[in-house]
Amino acid sequence: MTTRHAASPRPRVVRHARTTGTHRILRGLAITMTGVLAFGVAGAASVYAKMQSNMKTADVAGMIDPIIEPTPDDPDDPNAGNDVNILIMGSDVRDGENGSIGGEASGMRSDTTIVVHVSADRQRVELVSIPRDSLVDVPSCRMSDGSSTGAYNGMFNSAFATGADNGGDIASAAACTINTVQHNTNVRIDHFIVVDFVGFIAMVDALGGVSICIPEDINSPKAALVLAAGNQTLNGTQALGYARARTGEGLGDGSDTNRLGRQQRLIAAVVTEVLSKNLLTDLPSLLQFASAATGSLTTDPGLASVDAIPGLAYSLRGVSTSNVSFMTIPFAAAPSDPNRVVWTSAADDVWANIAADRPMLGTEETPATTDPATGAAQPPAGTPAATDAATSAAPVAPVPEPVETKEAGKEAFDASDVTGVCAP
Repeated sequence: MTTRHAASPRPRVVRHARTTGTHRILRGLAITMTGVLAFGVAGAASVYAKMQSNMKTADVAGMIDPIIEPTPDDPDDPNAGNDVNILIMGSDVRDGENGSIGGEASGMRSDTTIVVHVSADRQRVELVSIPRDSLVDVPSCRMSDGSSTGAYNGMFNSAFATGADNGGDIASAAACTINTVQHNTNVRIDHFIVVDFVGFIAMVDALGGVSICIPEDINSPKAALVLAAGNQTLNGTQALGYARARTGEGLGDGSDTNRLGRQQRLIAAVVTEVLSKNLLTDLPSLLQFASAATGSLTTDPGLASVDAIPGLAYSLRGVSTSNVSFMTIPFAAAPSDPNRVVWTSAADDVWANIAADRPMLGTEETPATTDPATGAAQPPAGTPAATDAATSAAPVAPVPEPVETKEAGKEAFDASDVTGVCAP
């Protein structure tokens, strides 16, 4: 009993000593933390600033491919069920980065204007170029500052410069051009896009270049463009030179009509590139391309909304190259000036068809005809009934000859037509 009683205090002393040591450690940490906090905001900020100054930074933003999050739903087309008319204006603005590309110059000009018609059923896209030298009635235009300009008759592309010179901004320039188009065509313009040099280059580069046939060697010092004949893949800078070039070897007579033709061929090549890469059905790629291509464009707020461009593009995913058509509005030399042009009566038909959402050249489904032998009505060509009848009663039709090369700028063509001949 005595031995057990004498030994019993030792374990209790040991346990107490361990508890006290732990307590001291925790107490020491608490005191230390209190000291750090007591160091104050100024002291902490000083240490943080010192830490930052010791760090090296490297901006990798331009070297990392962005991750496009999967889109759970198809992008909405805000204009679904309605035809859409978009006015595209190429802006020859020569300041900032654009000036380093095209050479510094004051003011704003536009040498390229295209009316893009998208049918309500999203089966047709039609692009009509308007020659800059067209003599038209330019109506009175309201400027962004509230002032107005007077109406006059003059060159079509002067409307853009009139708006820019009097309103001082791209909104006034675009508005005056839109008013001029609507006044002379009765075609409603729903949206507009102004593309400058930088924006055009970005669009082509976002595609990884565009493949096109160059029929002849091109050497245009003014456009800083040298291209060998043959099938070429143009980068953004080369494509811009090809679209702008007017004088030099391999560029025809140097007329605006020939330049319009090259612009149409280039856009057709871009369309072919987009469709061949299935961009309209690959939503992540479509959004990435749209983001890159639209970074340097100026549009109306409606077209700049989140869904507008991707939604419209996605709604066209079923269109084929044969349903994307190009033409220059029919024109003739102006009686008053051989260096200017006026639209012919055929232009009235084109504009009327576009306004009514009909094919711009007026081609409709073939109407029912009568059998010359029996007088009985025959179904329109291409319908199931006509196909069945042809299969059972007529020999197989010969395969049509390849489409003859079209002269872009002077003839209407579609993106599947041959518009240049290059050796394989």
